[in-house]
Amino acid sequence: MFGIYLKRELSRRKKAALVIALGLALGIALVITVNSVSAGMQQAQDKVLKSLYGLGTDMTVTKARAAPTGNSSGRPKFDFDAKADSGKSQSSDRVTTQGGQSLKSSLVTRVAAQKGVASAVGALSLNVTKVDGSFTQGKAKSSTSGSGQQGGPGGGRNGGTGTPQVQGGGASFDVNSYSVAGVDVTRQDLGPLATSKITTGTTFTSAQSDAKVAVLATAYAKENKYTVGKTFKISGTPYKIIGIAAPDSGESTTDVYLPLKQAQTLGDAKNKVTTIYVKATDSKQIDTVKAAVQKNISGTTVTTSADLADTVSGSLSTASNLATSVGTWLSIAVLVAAFLVAALLTSSAVSRRVREFGTLKALGWPSRRVTRQVVGESMVNGLLGGALGIALGVGAAAVVTAISPKLTAQLGSTGGGGGTGGPVGGGPGRQAASAARNTVDIALSAPVSVTTIALAAGLAIAGGLIAGAMGGWRASRMRPADALRSVA
Repeated sequence: MFGIYLKRELSRRKKAALVIALGLALGIALVITVNSVSAGMQQAQDKVLKSLYGLGTDMTVTKARAAPTGNSSGRPKFDFDAKADSGKSQSSDRVTTQGGQSLKSSLVTRVAAQKGVASAVGALSLNVTKVDGSFTQGKAKSSTSGSGQQGGPGGGRNGGTGTPQVQGGGASFDVNSYSVAGVDVTRQDLGPLATSKITTGTTFTSAQSDAKVAVLATAYAKENKYTVGKTFKISGTPYKIIGIAAPDSGESTTDVYLPLKQAQTLGDAKNKVTTIYVKATDSKQIDTVKAAVQKNISGTTVTTSADLADTVSGSLSTASNLATSVGTWLSIAVLVAAFLVAALLTSSAVSRRVREFGTLKALGWPSRRVTRQVVGESMVNGLLGGALGIALGVGAAAVVTAISPKLTAQLGSTGGGGGTGGPVGGGPGRQAASAARNTVDIALSAPVSVTTIALAAGLAIAGGLIAGAMGGWRASRMRPADALRSVA
């Protein structure tokens, strides 16, 4: 009886039922779209953090660079023999550590021993500035003064020779700067090379901890026409290229990867590192581990992915803020409005059915049965609206994924290591020579999760219950006398 009456009443009021369902559908669709876009923003930000932070890395330990002391300015200085033969090529490499003050390698063991730390690995970041070119010596020539003119020093008054002048000569030098990361070859899953994959050749082996071998970034190798098997020099030391690495996502700012011991030798930083990459045993305890490291190892700066996320700016950050703030509040406002409209329309429909409900009560229907009838109709409307809303929301999310709008993420300095480059606070190859930001382009997607679908279904049921509750309460208060008065 309940099902038959329910079907008949809904078929009689198709327009009203459709209006209520569409109102709920729009609110639910907006909620699904905003949640999906927000999830896409989170995924995009995670890609940015991984490309700049290190796959599997939860935090890094660095030390801020100290101010220059005495007459040391820290500026590069190159000395050349200006009396060299004309056209003779000269070259000089200046290798410096970058990203922060060096740390003792023994700190890696201390950090790894802290409670909550699963593993820790050290890395050394270097910057190589190469200057090469040649001097061309000028030639001294004398000019002859005209008759009757005053000669210059050493010249006569009449027909003497003028002051000797140097003509020609000069210098032509090219300056090239690139970054080098010293990698612990025994733990390549954690550190600067963890965010890249070898596309040509091989990576380091544990036996190459102090070998003169190198892995080059794809962009740097292509720019300088390096291939696997070739050899290049840094400060006169030859290194054999054994592999070419491409970043998993974004653009890596590291150009050359060397075994850590070789990097320490180049940078005159024996038993030193600039960054310690840390992986926690539990991602939920990262803040606790950070506090423990800072407390037990003084003078260091610990940077987590949350700290890094605060430095992300650009269109990704702007869109994420809009989705989080404006989008969330807008979806809530639309959903509340949809619920109110559904409730008001249901209550209004009940008011127009005074004769019907009054007659049913006169025939012996108790108030709870009338209420159940109204709630049942509202629940059907809510479920219909939920189905339409899920379809619209999934469709909108699919459109966003298909378009894949490009967003730009810029990573600023975290202030920990004196440079940019992610949570390393100046980790291997992550710092620009200046305060320039590392920029990554990310394609936005809008994944729809099962949780989002479940949320939409719950909202549909809630909308139906709210509308049915208001309508049922109004219907339950009607008396059979009301129906008789409406007939009269």
